[in-house]
Amino acid sequence: MRIVRYRGARGVGWGAWDGDTVRPIPGFGFDKAVRPSGEGELLAAVTLLAPIAPPRNVFCLGRNYAEHAKEGPGADQPLPAAPIWFTKSTTAIADPESDVVVSRSLTRQLDWEVELGVIIGRGGKHIPEERAREHIFGYTVLNDLSARDLQYARGQWFYSKSLDHLLPAGPCLVTADEIADPQDLELLLRVNGETRQHGTTRDMIFSVAAAIADLSRGITLLPGDVIATGTPSGVGMGRKPPVWLEHGDVVEAEIPAIGLLRNRIVFVD
Repeated sequence: MRIVRYRGARGVGWGAWDGDTVRPIPGFGFDKAVRPSGEGELLAAVTLLAPIAPPRNVFCLGRNYAEHAKEGPGADQPLPAAPIWFTKSTTAIADPESDVVVSRSLTRQLDWEVELGVIIGRGGKHIPEERAREHIFGYTVLNDLSARDLQYARGQWFYSKSLDHLLPAGPCLVTADEIADPQDLELLLRVNGETRQHGTTRDMIFSVAAAIADLSRGITLLPGDVIATGTPSGVGMGRKPPVWLEHGDVVEAEIPAIGLLRNRIVFVD
């Protein structure tokens, strides 16, 4: 099932997306059975919102694709022997077709990163890797936009990746039963129609299940938690010379099995 969060004639709610119609899901919860009910609305008549509502910061895996780990500063470091975790603030979440508005006073080196987002359904701690997929509610597309000048000037990732609007998400989430293997998904990212990233989740260093098992060893996972699982190679900082997003650029992040995000970059003074 494809699930969206949307603004329609009856306000903001969750719904099941089927063809050109969205049917409401009363009492939606990530740890509940999903049952659409009631009169639907035309997809063209509603505004799609980010289909995630995490109870706290988004958990993010850094350097989780071997080729990406060799891009930019730190390329000479060995590949991670264990998952590298950081977080992004919930206020960074942006809607799937909204403008990404960023101040030039904060960054002039805005970079792109298409990622598979994993949404937890049933929470838990000490989740075994072989049972991890039982705790997944669904999957979505994320664009982990990053202010590289802030990232490397300050030697940390949280602030540079948590600026408002730097995590577009959507356009929907696909329930776990519809994804046969999260390690067999194609990822693409285009800027103004030009392909910049093209990879597959097969190339993750740490699989979705391994990431859930590692994180839950020390942190109790909650329904609705979101895990950003890393990005393949092709980001701007890895190009020679580096390439950054400019005012007016249109960025499309896509996982064909899930959907496509399309966001315009807007720099303000």
